[in-house]
Amino acid sequence: MKIYVDADACPTVIKDILYRVSQRTGIELILVANQALTTPRIPTVRSIQVSSGFDVADDRIVELVEADDLVITADIPLAAEVIDKGGKALNPRGELYTKANIKARLNMRDFMDSMRSSGVQVGGGPPPLSQRDRMEFANALDSYVARFK
Repeated sequence: MKIYVDADACPTVIKDILYRVSQRTGIELILVANQALTTPRIPTVRSIQVSSGFDVADDRIVELVEADDLVITADIPLAAEVIDKGGKALNPRGELYTKANIKARLNMRDFMDSMRSSGVQVGGGPPPLSQRDRMEFANALDSYVARFK
């Protein structure tokens, strides 16, 4: 099992939680981004820089992910592709995307995109990450990791 991070949009506080888990468990943590990343000097942590462009980091993650690997992302289409390959996806608020819930999430995302493109004003994006969100993420991550240890 490896953990991949869609690192361009991942909050720093979530990366910090992931660094600690990687160091504690020895699970390989790979951050993928289209910019250079500074990571702590932990032997199990590394980063991959991809070229700039739409979905380049996402495509690289999908290329690398294997069954039971975990991908940290809020990107629903990326999560769907990961699940199709047999991996799992966890968003920074602690929600595990599964075969059972990803289709509904994709449909809602597509519906909201259609509304926005037709000129309808829809929401203002997600609220800032709260302390509760961080705790739920850490708990969901620990639960997933415990299944493989």
